[in-house]
Amino acid sequence: MQYPQPIEKLIDSYMRLPGIGAKTATRLAFYTIDMNKDDVASFAQALTAAKTELHYCSICGNITDDDPCEICQDKTRDQSTILVVEQPKDVMSIDRTNDYRGLYHVLHGVLSPIEGKGPEDLNIESLIKRLQTHPEVKEVIVATNATPEGEATAQYLARLIKPAKIKVTRLAHGLAVGSDIEYADQMTLLKAVEGRTEL
Repeated sequence: MQYPQPIEKLIDSYMRLPGIGAKTATRLAFYTIDMNKDDVASFAQALTAAKTELHYCSICGNITDDDPCEICQDKTRDQSTILVVEQPKDVMSIDRTNDYRGLYHVLHGVLSPIEGKGPEDLNIESLIKRLQTHPEVKEVIVATNATPEGEATAQYLARLIKPAKIKVTRLAHGLAVGSDIEYADQMTLLKAVEGRTEL
């Protein structure tokens, strides 16, 4: 027996989200059906608003409802440092620490020949233009993930930026606080040794 067409469509819609399989999509569909009408309308309105009202900042590429974004408009932030991340969600993760007070630049991905993603598919050209027009930038911190693609992207950016006499650094990688060495993989251990600090 098949579900009625509206439920099938709802399940299919949920399955388009990353990490959502058929069982989870079915649970979400039935949960949605059990919601009251006002909550469903509010949920649908939030989805539509997120898609229609948000766009990418013309300076840094972060997701925003204002252009330029709030961070780029904030003149109290350190204008001499730009932290480069893969995705807009990474900006929020780092900014929530309240430790970093510089600017950001979002690449919207990493170099991945297997997926057919080259430099032209990323937000790299605008970063280079930004560095050329803002001589106050003295350091670029590359905060791509510690994956082969993230490492390749970091190396590519370093080769592009270093000739401009701008310091290029990479976030430290290694063991998480509270983790055991015996359970760490080789790449994590290698990065932990490379990123060691003096006591």
